[in-house]
Amino acid sequence: MRISLFITCYNDVLFPETGKSVVRVLERLGHEVEFRPAQTCCGQMHWNTGYLSEAVPIIRHFVDVYRDAEMVVAPSSSCVAMMRDHYVKAAEMVNDAALVTEVEALLPRVFEFSEFLVKKLGVEDVGASFPHKVTYHASCHSMRSLHLGDVPIRLLKNVKGLELLPVENAQECCGFGGTFSIKNADVSSAMLADKVRCVLNTRAEVCTAVDNSCLMHIYGSLHRQRTLVRTAHIAEILASGVEG
Repeated sequence: MRISLFITCYNDVLFPETGKSVVRVLERLGHEVEFRPAQTCCGQMHWNTGYLSEAVPIIRHFVDVYRDAEMVVAPSSSCVAMMRDHYVKAAEMVNDAALVTEVEALLPRVFEFSEFLVKKLGVEDVGASFPHKVTYHASCHSMRSLHLGDVPIRLLKNVKGLELLPVENAQECCGFGGTFSIKNADVSSAMLADKVRCVLNTRAEVCTAVDNSCLMHIYGSLHRQRTLVRTAHIAEILASGVEG
């Protein structure tokens, strides 16, 4: 299968190892991965901040870039949720029937990384090895928009040597929420404190998730508290022990 990697802004700028890990895992499974340099943003930041006129051209560009893609995979439930929940709505708001049609045709071929592995490929064991104690943070978009459920957990449970430690209050948000953490800093900080306390209580060495935005937020607090707990996107764990 030929898979187009949509790397997302966050990963491209701040976490390039995540994209490399996605490629290593997919190639290990026998698939061809391509990167289309014309890709930009999913438009989530613009949409969530109320800039419809700026978001729609980005949506059009995404469709233009991936119109002929066999499959599109993104290591971010947040970005994929933006596409599934809001692309059609945005196109309808500007009365662009053609864009609605094209979005509806493309979206069934767009997947979050862990979702693609388990639900599309039917793979739960990618041959990874990661001998560490790990806890999993379920991001809001993964739970409430994409409804991933235990998909990431099933992948982690099949990683050789990995000890998966459940985190209390797993359903609670980390407090990031993009611009929410800026506009509502005090509330965001309080939510983050609760989440980090739960992570530390697991005594895990690593906190993982399907979204680096959440992990960046969580790691900021872990680092400021001088803990030894680190964060790693699930793709990086699944690529561990995978050659290529």
